Amino acid sequence: MRRILHVDMDAFFAMIEQKRRPALKGLPVVVGGRGNPASRGVVSTASYEARKFGIRSAMPLRTAYALCPRAVFLPVDYETYSRVSRRIKGILREISPVIEDVGIDEAFLDISQLEAPPEEIAGRIKARILQETGLTCSIGIAPNKLLAKMGSDLRKPDGLTILVREDVERLIWPLAVRKLHGVGPKTEAHLKAAGIRTIGDLASLSRERLINSFGRSYGTYLYAASRGMDDSPVVTEWEPRSMSRETTFDADVSDRETVTGVLRDLAQDVVSSLKRGGYRGRTVGVKIRFGDFKTITRAMTFLDPSDSLEMILEAALRCLDRVDLSSRSRVRLVGIRVTHLERADQESLCLF
Repeated sequence: MRRILHVDMDAFFAMIEQKRRPALKGLPVVVGGRGNPASRGVVSTASYEARKFGIRSAMPLRTAYALCPRAVFLPVDYETYSRVSRRIKGILREISPVIEDVGIDEAFLDISQLEAPPEEIAGRIKARILQETGLTCSIGIAPNKLLAKMGSDLRKPDGLTILVREDVERLIWPLAVRKLHGVGPKTEAHLKAAGIRTIGDLASLSRERLINSFGRSYGTYLYAASRGMDDSPVVTEWEPRSMSRETTFDADVSDRETVTGVLRDLAQDVVSSLKRGGYRGRTVGVKIRFGDFKTITRAMTFLDPSDSLEMILEAALRCLDRVDLSSRSRVRLVGIRVTHLERADQESLCLF
């Protein structure tokens, strides 16, 4: 039986800021954009103290300020966060070389071949991360990636959840259907209208009904995922074809300023990933999905590959200018993708 471990850092950006500024400990801290709640930008991370006021990731900073005016607003410092992330990933690789890096603050490890009990492995990881960074993490251990990720979210912060297949009915099925990875607000609303409120309710539906409602691919996924089934491997190495980020809003938005602010933050995150991986890209694409699920993409290609935030953000904003936001329904999702990647140390050949 496989043993997959998922590590999820607790309120990563905010905890780093509270660690390096001890006076912020215990205060509501919001990290996002340039740190000015009166300007364009969205919440990247909110401390647990701030979350008590309803502040969440991808929320406009102005909305976060309205919810908690006394919160401390700080700019995103990707350079520092990336440096801490690399240290954490180094610790994880010492535990198991079979690691899938899935984000700046999370990773999967395959610990199937390790002899130590899962509690001991998790304890070692938590102790090392706390000792070397002063930060806490939550860990889920399960027979597959889906359950491991859900497990790490069950007890936060600084939690540990170990799931076996027999736990699906007892611990997973009572959860709200939105807790299932891949279920967004629109799917949740559709399911609630049909009386489906928990993951267990979803698991009671036949494969045929789900396929009829959501299509073969997504319907099949919902059928398997609601039963805790997932055979996806832990991918240790691959040469990426693209790097992308996207955000689905908690509630559809209508103002261009919010969309632009989100796009700026996503572009910064993608550029950070490019630099961290040693890549440059030639094509920048923007995706806008509206409340009626109509999706529009626009792209722009450079003559030479780039990892410049200024160039990539300018291209993304130009792509956004080619999308008419005024004539359609409210925006549900915004995303950015950089494709046609090359290694940054690869020489470009100019043909004349």
